[in-house]
Amino acid sequence: MSTTTNQPRVPFVDLAAQYASLAAEVNAATERVLRGTEYILGSDVAAFEQEFAAYCEVDHAVGVDSGTSALELALRAFGIGPGDEVITVANTFVATAFAISYTGATPVLVDADPITHNIDPSQLAQAITPRTRAIMPVHLYGQPADMDPILEIARRHDLIVIEDACQAHGARYKGQRVGTFGHAAAFSFYPAKNLGAYGDGGMVVTNNAEVAETVRRLSNYGQREKYHHDHLGYNRRLDTLQAALLRVKLQHLDEWNAARRRHAARYAEVLPEGVVIPAVPEDIEPVWHLYVIRVPERDALRAFLAQRGIATGIHYPVPIHLQPACQDLGYQRGHFPVTEEAAGQILSLPMYAELTNEAIDYVATSIREFLAQSGRSAGLARVAD
Repeated sequence: MSTTTNQPRVPFVDLAAQYASLAAEVNAATERVLRGTEYILGSDVAAFEQEFAAYCEVDHAVGVDSGTSALELALRAFGIGPGDEVITVANTFVATAFAISYTGATPVLVDADPITHNIDPSQLAQAITPRTRAIMPVHLYGQPADMDPILEIARRHDLIVIEDACQAHGARYKGQRVGTFGHAAAFSFYPAKNLGAYGDGGMVVTNNAEVAETVRRLSNYGQREKYHHDHLGYNRRLDTLQAALLRVKLQHLDEWNAARRRHAARYAEVLPEGVVIPAVPEDIEPVWHLYVIRVPERDALRAFLAQRGIATGIHYPVPIHLQPACQDLGYQRGHFPVTEEAAGQILSLPMYAELTNEAIDYVATSIREFLAQSGRSAGLARVAD
């Protein structure tokens, strides 16, 4: 928490504080790449792929230029394309659905679980058609989706599972890293993620060597070697500089995730009655990319907090099925009531490793003041049920 006037300021994310703690390591890695001039597919890319695969406890990792590309190329590696359907959740960032559409396949949406906001496995069976090829669960906000029933349905119907783990670096479900359950998984290294680059970046992880090689070729113009193109490919490579910087940050990821868990526990302790705090199912270890509360007067609360120097976010205010860009999917308002209700109530509070208890307490006190001024100090369950 910083102070430029008498009023505290709490940023939503503080990347400057993170850089300050890593400046010497980051600057040394940058200089090494600049002096070596291996700007495209340099040795740091291969090294980071190996290190990230080991961290995720998988056999293969392939760096790409964004999490969206990671989702798309993972789908393409399994031959998913025009005429196919891929089931995913309505409550996610639009890139999840866009990645499916980029392949020519059709996103089929199901509603979110009212407690976790993740995909509701009980709705999967009714969404399966003869054209269904894959399920894409999203580990939203850094909390793993309920993978056991998802995998069981996938096995029963012989479906591919591609995990959207773009917000869940290091999270565990029943002791196992996310990204290891499906046939492949996608991660994003967008700067604000738990493991963020200084620009865009992404990764596909898998235990399937053939899939990894296909993604590698697709991301580099379809080349098996330079100027030998086996099939149509793309320019979706991870930059060497970003890989070098991510190698530095990866060494600190577990420490940062542990800090986020401490912050989440502090929020749960000090936030007042009258807001719904996130529920954590048993055997789940989230990494708290986002700390998302629910309150009916969300917009008024957000404005109130902004006046007190507290930055917040909304993830996400307009569900996928109500986005103009997705109208061709044929959904209407009312199709996904849990997602739609959440979109009007969710508010993401400041969350980053360098956050302090002082800042968290200030956020909680400010929310308590808002509820008192609005005449409501209670009225919602403390935790969704």
